[in-house]
Order: sequence, then structure tokens, then C-alpha cells
Amino acid sequence: MQDRSIRKMGVILAVILIASFSVLGWLGRDLYRQAPPMPSAVVTMAGDVVYTKDDIQRGRQVYQSMGGQQVGSIWGHGGYLAPDWSADWLHREALATLDIMAQDDYGVSFEQLDEGAQARLQNRFQARIRENTYNTETGQIVISAERAEAIARVKPHFADLFGNGHELEALREDYAIANNAIPDPERREVLTAFFFWASWATVTERPNDNVSYTNNWPHEPLVGNAPSAPNIMWSIGSVILLIGGIAALTWWHAGRKEEPAPTPPAEDPLAAMKPTPSMKATRKYFWTVVALFLAQIGLGAITAHYSVEGHDFYGFPLSDVLPYAVTRTWHTQLAIFWIATAWLATGLYLAPALGGNEPKFQKIGVDILYGALLVVVVGSMAGEWLAVQQYFDLDMNFWFGHQGWEYVDLGRFWQILLFAGLMIWLALMGRALWPALRQPGEGQPLTIILFLSTIAIGLFYGAGLTWGQHTHLSMIEYWRWWVVHLWVEGFFEVFATAAVALLTVKMGLLRSRTANHAVLFATIIFLTGGVLGTLHHLYFSGTTTPTLAIGAVFSALEVVPLALIGHEALENYRMTKAAKWVESYKWPIMFFVAVAFWNLVGAGLLGFIINPPISLYYVQGLNLTATHAHAALFGVYGFLGIGLMMFCLRGLFAKEGWSDRMAAWSFWLLNGGLAMMVFMSLFPVGVIQAHASITEGLWFARSPEVLQSELVHFFVWMRVPGDIVFSVGAGVLAVFVAKLAWTGFRSQKTKTIPVGTPAE
Repeated sequence: MQDRSIRKMGVILAVILIASFSVLGWLGRDLYRQAPPMPSAVVTMAGDVVYTKDDIQRGRQVYQSMGGQQVGSIWGHGGYLAPDWSADWLHREALATLDIMAQDDYGVSFEQLDEGAQARLQNRFQARIRENTYNTETGQIVISAERAEAIARVKPHFADLFGNGHELEALREDYAIANNAIPDPERREVLTAFFFWASWATVTERPNDNVSYTNNWPHEPLVGNAPSAPNIMWSIGSVILLIGGIAALTWWHAGRKEEPAPTPPAEDPLAAMKPTPSMKATRKYFWTVVALFLAQIGLGAITAHYSVEGHDFYGFPLSDVLPYAVTRTWHTQLAIFWIATAWLATGLYLAPALGGNEPKFQKIGVDILYGALLVVVVGSMAGEWLAVQQYFDLDMNFWFGHQGWEYVDLGRFWQILLFAGLMIWLALMGRALWPALRQPGEGQPLTIILFLSTIAIGLFYGAGLTWGQHTHLSMIEYWRWWVVHLWVEGFFEVFATAAVALLTVKMGLLRSRTANHAVLFATIIFLTGGVLGTLHHLYFSGTTTPTLAIGAVFSALEVVPLALIGHEALENYRMTKAAKWVESYKWPIMFFVAVAFWNLVGAGLLGFIINPPISLYYVQGLNLTATHAHAALFGVYGFLGIGLMMFCLRGLFAKEGWSDRMAAWSFWLLNGGLAMMVFMSLFPVGVIQAHASITEGLWFARSPEVLQSELVHFFVWMRVPGDIVFSVGAGVLAVFVAKLAWTGFRSQKTKTIPVGTPAE
């Protein structure tokens, strides 16, 4: 009966994955065919060349070399302090064109006209700028003479902004862009070509349609960009589906019979497990996790401060050495590095224990992998710094410098090394788990799920290797979100769920049969919405209505399981009361309780604020996105990584060094600091920006008039108390780990009990 139900659930999961990836692939093909065209040239009606295809492509390379999405954003993807360049260019070009038209028709500027004349002029302008003048036969975009003149007026602003002129020095500081960020005038010139093309796609209507290539994003009343009918309809549909999904899941949960928990063992089963050489070799991974975590916090503090002093850190000209583009790059990249390292190390620690033996040369493999990861971390960070300082040519930048795409910023060479490291990790996991994978028993399905998730983790990072230097921007966004959403938020979560379940089974607090069903069901529920939920990141990246519709529906389904997250948190907390010896694992388990809480708040509540298309239409690229990112990335994946690390450290070091008091302080300070950071600073700023975006347009929400206002500055400074509390919590965690290591090295364990038998 057990085998039959497990097989049935396995078949359901396989069908869901095959169907989901088939649809994802079909929509990727649709995006490839329907993406905004890359013209061979932008020419005037008289035949004068304004930009060439090479200008646009090289301009994008320049954008990438200066930090790309870490310095402002394109189509809403990227940093939040500098403008969204596509929206900013669009607004400036619109104003310039309207002024030209007003001078031609009335002999005065657009601002000097009365409302009636402005409205008539604006209607004519909107019809012209929204018209698709891309010639499919010649591959050229044909523009009017007045638009060419508007471009000529707008270009100097952007060319000077990335130069060293004194006129825009204050604006550079507002944007936290270093003076002379792009020293080469020719590079600054072609950069404007990329900005023009990106903005052209936001306002130009698709053939035989009345929406632009970016589904009318950004909101810009001057050019007639407003939410489309499908945007509103599918947003309403997603909310209805969410309510129905929650009702169905609640009905299922209320009707199921819960199997009673097993009687806990009299003593800790994990206490008898003697770490093998390869398990001991994971210690350095966890030390590195803490070091990278502390570095990330420091870089985050500097990055946040740049929003009030764009070039200085409390008066010190830090941007001369560490400009905003570098600190934000390292801050976001280190988040992925330390969290992933914690999870990879957990896998390497658990695998020999689950498999029941230490494979030959396993420790050497673990050491080699550690060295490879260090090379990737240090090498990629050095390359990114050199790139932002403009030491590389544009081709060299792609391979060894800064790719400019958030969360996958590292150069292609470092990406390949990281992918090779993941393949090594996959091999180490497979050979250690092999005995357990081959041994029939109740524990086998859970071990298989763990192993399959390691395969997915290893292989799916390869999605980040699919694009080249001149791949279309829409396709880069498509594959980038395979890495960020599917790799980090998808298969790593399956791995973590299986790992936590296996730990609980090993502790005798959960039956293998119950764990098998729970993990499989959770995986089915999560990936049903999770795979196609990737598309909610792509609403405005050159996709068509089917992508918007499917993304809206399935991203709503992602939120459904979070309705019962309180039950999971309660069950985790109850585990700490199961037996006297379980109290020694109280704080690692409490970190899992925190994961459940932040899953609801960060991924659920704050995530759903930006999930429906109509909501994201107004807030994409604003601090509400950062609010969700901080609460979900650290609150869920960060706390999960720390909890897994603490479980492993419990078995790697002598009990004498363990301090429940320090673990408790770290837990509450980290949680309290994160809550203060999110709700005292990021969320209020996001709400202020959302109001500005809805009433005026996205360009205004990202402008200095909003971000450098006294009200926003007040809330930026309100982040400091939360940052301090959070940093102290991280410091306590670091001292906790250091004390544990020091005590462990001083006292040698005397037990020589073997690792044990494969998981059952």
C-alpha cells in the first residue's frame, strides 16, 4: 500500500514537471519569436542613420561593464537608487518631443501651453510615438525628423551623466554613480543607443495590437502607457484562483487523518554518530559561510548608506575605491554564495551518514570542491571590481568581469568554474548516497528525492550558461530567472525540505512513511505553482499575453501552500518538546520555525503584493520589490541555511562548546533586526514610491524628487536601528561558531561508534 501510494505521487509529480516545463519551453519559444526586434539600424525618414545595430549591442555591453542591473534598471529589473534607464529615457524623450512640437505649432514651450492645447498636442504625439515603424524587410526602425531631434537633445544628458562634467555631479551623487564612471566618450555615446532601444520597446505597439512590447510598462501618462485589459483581467483571475486554492487545500487538510508521531527514543540517536573524515572536512565550509555572511552585512550597510551619501560613507570618499555598483554587486552575490555554501555543505555532511559508509577519497573531493568554491568567490569578486573600474575591454568583461545581470553578475569564466564545482558536488553526493539509494526500505523514497534534487541543483545552474554576449535581452531575462527562481527558489527548496525531513527521521521524531508522503506532497504542491510561477518575473520583459496570463495564475498558486504555514511552524516547535534530549536541538529547530514565519510574511504576504500583474505594473523596480527580496531571501533561505548549519555543527563539535544562550540571542536579534529593517524602512519607502508611480509614473517614483525627499531620507535613516540589531545578531552567531570550534579542537571525542546504517 505504501509503495503504491508513493509511486502514484511520484507519477503525479513527474506529469506535473513534464507538463510545466513543456509549457515553459513553449513560452520561451514564443518569446524568442515575439521579442522586441533588434534593428539593423535606426534611421530617419530622410535616410540619416541615428544608431546602428552594432551601436545598440555595444551599448548594452557598456551598460554591463559598469555594473548593469546593479546601477539602475532596464524594464524594471535591477537596482533601485539610480533610474530605470528605459523609463527615464522615455520620459525625457517625450518631454523633448512635445517641446519641439509646441515650438513648431505655437512658438512656445510645451509647459507654456494651456491645458487644451497640451491635450491636443499630446494626443498627436502619442499616436506618433506608439506607431510601430519597424520595417521587417529592411530590419530598420524609421523615425521622424522631430524624434531624431529629440534624441539629439536627450543624448548629451546621459553621455554627461556617466562622464565627469560638473553640471551633473549632484545628480550623480543622488544616483550613487561614480564620477567618470565610463571614461571613454565613445562608450558613453553607444550607451545611449541601448537606452533608446530599451525605451523604444516600452512604447512601440506590437503589430496588429494596441499594447507595447513590454505590455505598456512602465506607467507613463505622457505616452499613453497604462495597464492593458489582459493585465487587469488576469490579475482579478489570479486573486480568485488564490482564494479557491486556499479553500481546497484547507478542505483537504481538515479531512486528512494525521498519523500519530512515533515515541521519541530515550536518547539522542545522532549522538552515537561519529563524523567521518569527509564530514569533518565540511567544518571549513561553515566557517566560510559565517565569514561571507558578515561580509555581506557590511556591504549591505555601505550600499544602503549610499542612498543618502552617494559618493561618501559618513564623509569618507569610499566610492573612489568601492563604488555603489561594486558594493551592491558583492552584497547580492554573497547572499547567494553563503546560503548555497551552507546548503551544499549540509548535503556533504549528511550524505555519508545516510549512505552508511565513507566512500574512498571522499574527503579529498570535499577539500577540492572547497578550494574551487574559494577560487570562484574571490576570482569573480575581483573581476567585478576590475570591470566596474573599466579595466577590461568589452569582450574580456563578459568572460572575466561583470555580466551586469543581477544574481548572475560573475563573468562567464567564473560561471563555468562554478558549474564545474556543482558537478563535483553532485558526484560526491551521489557516491556517498549510493548505498542508501540501492537499499530497499521505507527510507529509500526520501533519499531518492534528496538525490534527484541534487541532480536538479547541479544541472539547472547551467541555464545561466545559455546566453552569449549578444543574446536578445528578453531571452537573457528568461534564462536568468531559470537560475534565480527555479534554481534558488525551486530545487534548492526541495533539497532543503528533504534534508530537514531526513534529519527528523534520523532523530526518531518522524516516521519514514510519514516523511515520504509529506515531502512528496509538499514538492508536488510547491512545483505545481513554482515552475510556471517563474513567469511572473517576465510580465514586462518583451513577453506576450499568454506569458502574463499563465504567470499570473501559477504565481498565485505558489502562495496557496503558505496558508497552512502556521501549522508547519507549530509542528516544528512541538518537536522541541518531544523528549528531554531534543531540547539540545531547540535552536536549530527554532530557525526552521523562523523559516515558516518568514515564508508566510516575506514570500507570502510581501510576495503577493508584487505578484498580480496589475500590482507589479506599478511597483516593479521599486522598494516594495526589495522589501519582498530581503524578507524572503534571508528570512526563508538564509534562516534555513543557518538552521541546517547549526544541526551539522551540533554533530561536528563537542557539546561542551555549545551555548543555547548565544544561539537564542542570535536567533532573536536576527529576526528582530530583519523585521525592523523591513517594516521600519524598506516597506514605507516602497509604499511612498508606489503612490508616486500610480499618480505620476514610474520615472517619478525613481527620481531624486522622491528618493532624495526628506520623508524618504527619514525612513532610510530608520533602517539604521534594524541594521544594528541584525548585525549584532550576526556577530553573536559568529562568536557562537568560533567558540564551538575552539572548544571542539581542545577536547577530543572519545566515542568510536561507526557512522551507522543507511537511512530507513
